Amino acid sequence: MPLPPPARREPLHTRSIECKGYRRADGLWDIEGHLVDVKTYPFMNEWRGEVTPGIPVHEMWVRLTVDEAFTVQAAHAATDNSPYSICANAAPNVQRLKGLRIGRGWNRAVRQVLGDTEGCTHIVEMLPQLATVSLQTIRAYRRAGNRRARNPEAAHAPERPAQLDTCYAWSTEREVVRRRFPEFYTGKP
Repeated sequence: MPLPPPARREPLHTRSIECKGYRRADGLWDIEGHLVDVKTYPFMNEWRGEVTPGIPVHEMWVRLTVDEAFTVQAAHAATDNSPYSICANAAPNVQRLKGLRIGRGWNRAVRQVLGDTEGCTHIVEMLPQLATVSLQTIRAYRRAGNRRARNPEAAHAPERPAQLDTCYAWSTEREVVRRRFPEFYTGKP
């Protein structure tokens, strides 16, 4: 069901976030995000001068390299456009994510490592989406029968889907789980 028709309005700001997942030749996975904010009107910026319509106010990139267990092996960020000259100085701090595991508690761990004045707000805002894309990339690829398991016994062990108990539909007490993953269903028979 679409949104109801809007009142007459004028577009002013667009934020685009694009996330992509890649399988690497070395067995690791790259998960990349690109955030862009643009305005439809010109404005003056102390550092950049006039920023014209369509020129990014913010433009940041993040790449997480993760292993089969969703542990971050490398993390990189870059800031191409920002409102202040010092914003790009926060990008290297994303390397502090190395060693963290994507899964339950990821957002909390990210805030502990890059929260407050340790990270760029816009880069930190991309990290929950990148975590989701990593799960959708790696687990979906495995489920499609494309897993080349290093440990054959691990390939046959039932893997608890990461999306369980993360939203209304994926509650282990709901019909979606009963039908798709009955071994993890906890609702009424």
